[in-house]
Amino acid sequence: MVDLDAAIGFVVAHGDAVDRARLSWLRTGAAPPPELLDTVEVGQLPGGGWPAVWAGDVASVDATCFRLAELDDLGALGRPAARRALDWLAARQQPDGGWEEDPALADAAPEWARPGDPEARLYLTANAGFWLTVAGLDARAAGPLDHRVGGAYAGVVHAAAQALAGQLHPDGSWPSYLATGWLSAAVLHRQEMFYESARIQVVLADRLPGISPANAAWLAATLRRVGVDEQHWTLVAARRRLAETQRSDGGWESDEGPQFDVHTTLAAIRACR
Repeated sequence: MVDLDAAIGFVVAHGDAVDRARLSWLRTGAAPPPELLDTVEVGQLPGGGWPAVWAGDVASVDATCFRLAELDDLGALGRPAARRALDWLAARQQPDGGWEEDPALADAAPEWARPGDPEARLYLTANAGFWLTVAGLDARAAGPLDHRVGGAYAGVVHAAAQALAGQLHPDGSWPSYLATGWLSAAVLHRQEMFYESARIQVVLADRLPGISPANAAWLAATLRRVGVDEQHWTLVAARRRLAETQRSDGGWESDEGPQFDVHTTLAAIRACR
């Protein structure tokens, strides 16, 4: 079993003020102070998106999704900054239902966000579709609310789900990065496209015994966020992988280096609570 007490202790010992505020929200729903939220929201561009560290002053789909994930861990998706970001994401959707970074970022973007790359495009579509799915039922967009599945962003998320489903291979695999799989499965699950979501999850289950702790945590936290039952076999397998890879200090290793171990541990806590 995952030792949640040890994981909590790791975050308290090694996290900064934002990390500890995220922990408090995940554990008890305690709202962080407004000044801390102001710090997390800093750098938002007038249009609503955030730039990546590699993007200069151009808003990035990938960076905006990352910032929304951080705000979600602080219970802040209803704040004006997050609402502007969500509306910006919705407005960035392309006619075929997908997302792509601004062409101006072609020379700077990493491979997973590179404009014109079909694998990056599918990943960004899954990522943007996921956050609009998560926020759609309680965020107040600039336009009228829609009471279909997906709430305020129902039409946008429906188009995204169709774009994602259209890229699935007959065996349930997809032509993109591993994370695209669980993000797509979450979007499709919330759209009640359960067969398509299950096909992806079968592929993920085969990969789970060997994936990194960071990916196991991200996968489980993603599926739990959209209401997949905690006893679902994919989530049981993910928690088993987390139990196998938890370190003696209570934390988990990040794929991006030790400076992100707290972030990975927070994702694991979200996945297991």
